[in-house]
Amino acid sequence: MSRPRVVIVGAGFAGYRAARTLARLARNRVEITLLNPTDYFLYLPLLPQVASGVLEARRVTVSLPGTLHGVRPVLGEADGIDLDARTVHYTGPEGDTGTLGYDRLVLAVGSVNKLLPIPGIAEHAHGFRGLPEALYLRDHVTRQIELAASEDDPAVRAARCTFVVVGAGYTGTEVAAHLRLLTDRLVRRRPLPGGVRPRWLLLDVAPRVLPELDERLSRIAGRVLRERGVEVRTGTSVREATHEGVLLTDGDSIPSRTLVWCVGVRPDPLVAAVGRPLERGRVIVDPFLGMPGRPEVFACGDAAAVPDLDRPGSLTPMTAQHAWRQGRVAGENVAASLGLGRRRRPYRHRDLGFAVDLGGMRAAADPFGIALSGPAAGAVTRAYHLAALPGNRLRVAADWLLDAVLPRQGVQLGLVRSWAVPLESASPELPREPPDASTPR
Repeated sequence: MSRPRVVIVGAGFAGYRAARTLARLARNRVEITLLNPTDYFLYLPLLPQVASGVLEARRVTVSLPGTLHGVRPVLGEADGIDLDARTVHYTGPEGDTGTLGYDRLVLAVGSVNKLLPIPGIAEHAHGFRGLPEALYLRDHVTRQIELAASEDDPAVRAARCTFVVVGAGYTGTEVAAHLRLLTDRLVRRRPLPGGVRPRWLLLDVAPRVLPELDERLSRIAGRVLRERGVEVRTGTSVREATHEGVLLTDGDSIPSRTLVWCVGVRPDPLVAAVGRPLERGRVIVDPFLGMPGRPEVFACGDAAAVPDLDRPGSLTPMTAQHAWRQGRVAGENVAASLGLGRRRRPYRHRDLGFAVDLGGMRAAADPFGIALSGPAAGAVTRAYHLAALPGNRLRVAADWLLDAVLPRQGVQLGLVRSWAVPLESASPELPREPPDASTPR
């Protein structure tokens, strides 16, 4: 008899964990296909360290064929799902198209940048959701510092050394903290004319940084940022963005060549195209991560509106921690539906705390509800990431050690060309060249 076919769409935290869990339980009794645009799982929490040059880019990638034994990776991006025909249509990296049939489907497509209707954002802001974006941002920031060093006009020099980050959640806070350290190192190595120093601004409409966390951690992170020289402006956002700078909602105009957009994420558009009921843009599932009325379809991670059983009436938030755990439950429940594992179980989580890496050995963390700061929080944060990484642990630890004892390399990789990297075209693949782009940000 032919083996049951399981297709998993997306290899983020949820999809990767679902594939790994199912492969372990199935023991080659199931044909598992993992559809993803890249051949790696990306460990997003360490992406700011790639942008700042602490980690080499491949350290935060985990090979799909190298770590998921018993799983067939297929390179491609899902274009549509026909629930009645039980097929997934996709486009490969070179434009070829294909179709995958399934007996069970796991929808784990994740999320994409959330754009707001603000003039100039799509054209001039830089996103931060993938490896290419992190590398482009590092090149761009390094380039701005180097151009400022040879700039005769003081106003242009100051604009090139001014960096604006919008969104003081996890990503924005870590990007501002890490890249502030990077620019300080670059300027120490090559002082700028007139004693100009890099200027970093972190904006958010919320009343404090990290508004989703406990207020104690928010205060810790805010204090570290301000001590480091990051200007934190709460209750403020961008009204308009241009190549020359940004206009803020408080009326202030900031000359700048760098705008980093970390406002948040939204579910992948494929979720809406499935044609099932949505909640806040996510497909509705039951506590077992199954799609109501479609017992052969499961969804998890940012794509799924998963009920929070510990807080009736609420949904689990779109975080990597939830996606990772939901992926395991999805894999187990798919196996149970095929008679290969234990009985299916509902998704229920236990909050183990959060950790925000602020660069160097500074962090804000609350493991098991204990608020930590300084080197203790930094040690806990790094230990957590090493434990959570599904691969490359030794290489990551080695990079951290080398960064502590050797000067960081501050060179461009040649990734920033004479055209912009617009937010609207940012994807897990390399950004597309806009047809009328002319000058770099």
